[in-house]
Amino acid sequence: MLRVLRSLLTGLPLIALPAVAAETAVATGITSVGPAVFMFTIGGALFLTLIFRRAATQVAHYFVSRLGEYRIRRALAARSKDVLHDFMLPGAYGGIAKIDHAIMTAGGILCIQTKHYNGVVFGEPDEPQWTNVDGVTRRRFLNPLIQNEGRTRALQKIVPEVPVANLVIFTGSVEFTSVPPKNVIHVGQLESFIAKFVFGPSKVEDWDAVWMTVKSAALTDEATRKDHASQLGFT
Repeated sequence: MLRVLRSLLTGLPLIALPAVAAETAVATGITSVGPAVFMFTIGGALFLTLIFRRAATQVAHYFVSRLGEYRIRRALAARSKDVLHDFMLPGAYGGIAKIDHAIMTAGGILCIQTKHYNGVVFGEPDEPQWTNVDGVTRRRFLNPLIQNEGRTRALQKIVPEVPVANLVIFTGSVEFTSVPPKNVIHVGQLESFIAKFVFGPSKVEDWDAVWMTVKSAALTDEATRKDHASQLGFT
């Protein structure tokens, strides 16, 4: 009898040990899940913050660009009744040239390209690309003077007897690290620039006929826009 009791008492710890081990295993498992969930939550929050910041930046850029376009159109309308916006012409060397704005003033036509940036912009007139630094964002973009030169020549080809000048206008809170190249201005300077700009000599007598020629050549239909979009995608 004593031997039986002794064996039972001796066996009790052997029965209890697995239970303790099981509890320890469960506790360890739960504790290890805690940091993983925490890190996952933090990572998700950072990811959502980045997405929200990018979306907010895109929305802000959209409204700034729309405001800039409005300011340009208003300034051009104040200077001349002969203005065209967002139209296309056959390219000077083939393809299609898309022109942001064109205005006929005393002595000639300004072919205008608009750029919408914040921050600092710098680049030389003959450099193929310029640079924009906005906070921690740094981007390269095509030299707008060179880009718009092809558009200017497309317009010149329509009215070869008329002086046509290349003009680039920046909108947004943009600054230049040095004096901008000739014919590169901020939208706030547009009206005074047009008032002071001097074209070269011309023999044009009927300016109304000149503008009618430009308007007749301007393409704004949807098919041409699709062709132009395809051209951009190809290049």
